[in-house]
Amino acid sequence: MFRSLLHVFQVKELRHKILFTLGMLAVYRIGFWIPLPGVDQASMVEFFQTAVESESAAGRAAQYVAIFSGGSFSQSTIFGLGIMPYITAAIIFQLLSSVSPALKRVQEDGPSGRVKIQEWTRYATVGLCLVQGIGWLSYIKAQNLVMAQMAGSPVWWLTALAALTAGTVFLMWLGEQIDRYGIGNGVSLIITAGILTGMPSAILQLAQSFDKNGADGPNAMGMLMLAGGFVLVVGGCVLLTVAQRRIPIQQAKHTRGRRVFGGQRSYLPLRVNHSGVMPIIFASSLMIFPSVIFEAIASAAKNVGGWWTVPLVKMGDWFQMGQFPYIVFYIAMVFFFSFFWVTVQFNPDDMAKQLRNSGSFIPGLRPGPRTAEYLEAVIGRITYVGAGFLAIIAVLPMVVNTSLGISFAVTQFLGGTGLLIVVSVTLDLLQRIEANLLMRNYSGFLGGEDLKTTSRVRGSKG
Repeated sequence: MFRSLLHVFQVKELRHKILFTLGMLAVYRIGFWIPLPGVDQASMVEFFQTAVESESAAGRAAQYVAIFSGGSFSQSTIFGLGIMPYITAAIIFQLLSSVSPALKRVQEDGPSGRVKIQEWTRYATVGLCLVQGIGWLSYIKAQNLVMAQMAGSPVWWLTALAALTAGTVFLMWLGEQIDRYGIGNGVSLIITAGILTGMPSAILQLAQSFDKNGADGPNAMGMLMLAGGFVLVVGGCVLLTVAQRRIPIQQAKHTRGRRVFGGQRSYLPLRVNHSGVMPIIFASSLMIFPSVIFEAIASAAKNVGGWWTVPLVKMGDWFQMGQFPYIVFYIAMVFFFSFFWVTVQFNPDDMAKQLRNSGSFIPGLRPGPRTAEYLEAVIGRITYVGAGFLAIIAVLPMVVNTSLGISFAVTQFLGGTGLLIVVSVTLDLLQRIEANLLMRNYSGFLGGEDLKTTSRVRGSKG
């Protein structure tokens, strides 16, 4: 491993890419120390700390959104919206391209079509920033978190909204620079960096809750169980990310003159978790709304009193994070969005046509509709398994939080959206570094001898 790390910095181009990426991520983190103008930072820290400690719906919503914004809502900075508006816009256009024939034709135009969609995505990002920024500023104003001399001032609204929008646009530009001059997917690396910055505080919080008697916190055995569980969950996330169902593909033989071409055997890889982390993102986002709504209704019902308010209070309790009805609905939504995303992204008919046009076929199946039916059946079965693993990983932090009484800020690193994103982005980054090393005849992270000392790849003339 150390030898492979040394090889990384021996390659000049790869070294420059890695250092550039680290520099851009450092700039990204510096932005979280630049506060929004006119916001009372001390009052905001106290407000959200109280909300998180009480584990209210608003506090959990703030913790969840903080995963994608890269920081805490208790720090209202110019990067407060994070990169999430850009991701939302990209997802919207990705979904629209699958249902809109006109947009699909633009996407299939090649590089020029992708440039157009990228430009439209940027415009949509600015629009989403304005909408989300107005909502966020209205919320903090309603909670009296704005300085008295600035509250209600049109100058403050324009300045704060422009700062939030400019911050997200700058992060979008930063991600594109990493894509162009660095290594890895820029937007994914920005999200991953934001998630990992919360790990030291979670470890510190867990250490402070340590109790050798196990009365008010986890004891030594509990700490070991949490560490072992973390390792097992990370291993499961890795397997879930790389797992494939390989369908054998036979290429038809073609005779041209006296020479025979084709006839090779290969395979068609179908990922078990084809939808990635998107089902958890959709399910978590939508489950925030009933939690907040029913909690508000239950709070109002308690103040009113009366026998008819009992069901409303019960509904508020049922939809609290970690409760059995909440977990059941959450799992159901993970399964639903897993199949929905696969249906949108994977088209068995198009795949069967591509195989037929390339002169390939699945042994034992006729090209065309029969192949499409087989692919649809296979992707349905593996999606069911992948959705099951996703559901387990998604609900594990809630189960640990409820059963062991450990803060959700700690248990979110035992599973859920953040851990899946970190694992998938890290694997992608390692694969890109591996490819760069192998291109330059260096052994990568997967082991093996230095390719300089092994047999070289021979050309057609030996």
